[in-house]
Amino acid sequence: MSNKINAAILSGITMLLYSCTPTTNISKYYFENGKLLDSIQESYKQQYKQRPFSIEFTDKTFKNISIEIFTDTLKYIYEFSTSEDRMKDTLLKYHLSVTDINKLISQMASVHCTWINNLDYYVAGRKEFLVFMSMRAKPFNFPFTNKKYYILTYFLQPQYYDVEGRLLDHKFRKKIRKINEDIFRRITDKVAYTISDRFR
Repeated sequence: MSNKINAAILSGITMLLYSCTPTTNISKYYFENGKLLDSIQESYKQQYKQRPFSIEFTDKTFKNISIEIFTDTLKYIYEFSTSEDRMKDTLLKYHLSVTDINKLISQMASVHCTWINNLDYYVAGRKEFLVFMSMRAKPFNFPFTNKKYYILTYFLQPQYYDVEGRLLDHKFRKKIRKINEDIFRRITDKVAYTISDRFR
C-alpha cells in the first residue's frame, strides 16, 4: 500500500515540476494569449512600414517608454511618460499614427511586453524579417528562478525545427540556428521562443 502511495506522490511531484517548466508555461501562455500577441506583432509590422521604430518600457510599472525612430541616416531615441503630450508631437513629426501607437503601447503593457523590434536577416542571399517581442517573467509565475526574459520571434515563413523543437538553419537543416547567440524553440511553425538573461 505504501508503495502505491509513494508512487502517487512521486507522480504528482513530477507533474507539478513539468507544469512549471519554461516550455510548458511559455507555450501555454502563448496559446492562451495568442490572439492578443499576434495582434501586437501584426500592428507593429503595419506601423513599421510607415517608419522603422522600436518600443521599450523602461520601468516595472509600464508607465515610461523609450522609442527608437530610424530615418535613412540616423537613429533618434526619445523617452516619455506614456501620458505625455510631447510623445504625440514626436509621433506626428515622424508620420506615425498616434492612435495606433498608443493602442500598441497599451496592448504591450497588458501582456508585460517590455520591448518590440524588427530584425532583418538573410536566407540564401534573400533578406527576411522577423518581429522580436520580449516579456518579463511575471505573467508566467515561475518558482525558484532568477530574473529572466521570455522572447518570442515571429517569422514570415514556416521554419524548420529538429525533433527537440530547436530552430534549424534553412540551408543546413542539421545545424541549430542561433539568434543573438540564443537557441530558439518551436511554439508554432512561425513562432519560436527563448529564455534569456537579457531582454534584447
